Amino acid sequence: MKSNQFDAIVVGSGISGGWAAKELCEKGLKTLVLERGRDVQHLKDYPTMTAAPWEMPHRNHIPSADKLENPVVNKCYAYKEDTQHFFVKDSEHPYVQKKPFDWVRGYQVGGKSLIWARQTQRWSKFDFEGPGRDGFAVDWPIRYDDVAPWYSYVERFVGISGSYEGLETLPDGEFLKAWEMNCVEKEIQQRIKSAYEDRNVIIGRCAHLTEPKEIHLEQGRGQCMARNQCYRGCPFGGYFSSNSSTLPTAAKTGNLTIRPDSVVHSLIYDEQKGKVTGVRVVDRITKESSEYFATVIFLNAAALNTNLILMNSTSKRFPNGLGNDSGVLGKYIAFHNYRGSINANYEGFDDKYYFGRRPTAVMMPNFRNVHQQEMDFMRGYMTFYSAGRAGAGHADVPLGAELKEANSKPGPWSVYMMMQGETIPKETNRVSLSSDQQDEWGVPLLQINVGYDENDEKIIRDFHQQGEEMLTKAGCVNIRIWDSQQSPGLDIHEMGGVRMGRDPNTSMLNGFNQMHLAPNVFVTDGACMTSTGTQNPSITYMALTARAVDYAVKEMKKGNIG
Repeated sequence: MKSNQFDAIVVGSGISGGWAAKELCEKGLKTLVLERGRDVQHLKDYPTMTAAPWEMPHRNHIPSADKLENPVVNKCYAYKEDTQHFFVKDSEHPYVQKKPFDWVRGYQVGGKSLIWARQTQRWSKFDFEGPGRDGFAVDWPIRYDDVAPWYSYVERFVGISGSYEGLETLPDGEFLKAWEMNCVEKEIQQRIKSAYEDRNVIIGRCAHLTEPKEIHLEQGRGQCMARNQCYRGCPFGGYFSSNSSTLPTAAKTGNLTIRPDSVVHSLIYDEQKGKVTGVRVVDRITKESSEYFATVIFLNAAALNTNLILMNSTSKRFPNGLGNDSGVLGKYIAFHNYRGSINANYEGFDDKYYFGRRPTAVMMPNFRNVHQQEMDFMRGYMTFYSAGRAGAGHADVPLGAELKEANSKPGPWSVYMMMQGETIPKETNRVSLSSDQQDEWGVPLLQINVGYDENDEKIIRDFHQQGEEMLTKAGCVNIRIWDSQQSPGLDIHEMGGVRMGRDPNTSMLNGFNQMHLAPNVFVTDGACMTSTGTQNPSITYMALTARAVDYAVKEMKKGNIG
């Protein structure tokens, strides 16, 4: 037991787990990070980071047999031959779909921080005030001003590119040089701006180093090269990941221990002491069980796995899952609605092109139900668009000089627009544990019962109508709307189940991500979210994690946790 004793344990090594490890280690705590997947070290374990297509057996395509065996992960836009080693195979990690749900996972040191889309927008005051104002879920126990300094803290370390806009709906942050729009995107921006007073079109904000500062160079990271091969692992450290940033920083303190191949079974609740004392682990390879102990525990296993661990952490005191006297554990799961998209063409600008492969799109903050409820649906959606020219090599002409000439020129301009809609957390959208099915490590399979509702359908229809109208006014032609009908989960933004709130009778966590009924346990990944907002959530997870660690360590020093 003594050799397995630490000051802090972090479950998970992804975006929020990496931040928890960094902050705990830098504050002097001997910290154990438990990761259920294999070890992945920066540079050393990026096997395809510089590979050419012809160096891959299937030229960066997935064989048909893999598509048949792993239908869920094959739907993910980032899953290809050069990235498949960073994704969970459906066949190896099954789950139960009560309703269709595409659960995309990355089990390795670094988690999904190696394969995320890297879009980072702060929430606005309207997002934190939304549930209380509009009467859904429960009121957030925090507001924008509580998180704002922590947004700044993590943004400076991560490195966020963006432009200063002064928008109330999308607060500015600590930005590096912004990426640029191309000529067609600027034209669309100006026409939308002229046609609407409430539509703010700006360049996207993303975790890419356009101009590395000293704080980034100290991490060993360099400038983003706009290669568009981010999901392979970046050899330059140009984008933020746990592997290139937070975990190496934690390791430099001498306080970090990482144990990969550690499947967390449950948290240990000591009935006599009346508190959580540690974590039960099953070795992924040997299947041997072990226990690790700590004063404080941070759960960062990603939203649905964090729910699973807490539901499986039963005791005489908590027969329905750790801290679950309220019965809300596993309920009120929400996600982002990505079903709506629009394609169009743009005529002109045939003498213009652009340089590099920009890692972000043009975006428009939500303009629906912002200051008050005014539509026949609740909440709203962010809008993203990008314009580009079809790549050379697709001209359908005879062989010979004509073919060579035609395929050496870029094609016409096209425009793609998509939505990112807020969904309303509902009690019926929930996860639970299977009573008769377990994985090979003896952990019950997760049952997922999450779906769309009429509010989601109305948001899709509004996006299609408004998007088509905006693109028409912007000068686009041949506009085609599209509903992908994709299942929830493919957005990879699942949130909730262990939500924050003011009242222990209706929530699991307080305003510092601390469990109401297990005060030495903190949850700062997507499971903690009370609502989803319309923005990408990752920078909020990071800010909440840094804030929670600061609070936890102060409470430990006061003797309130221990």
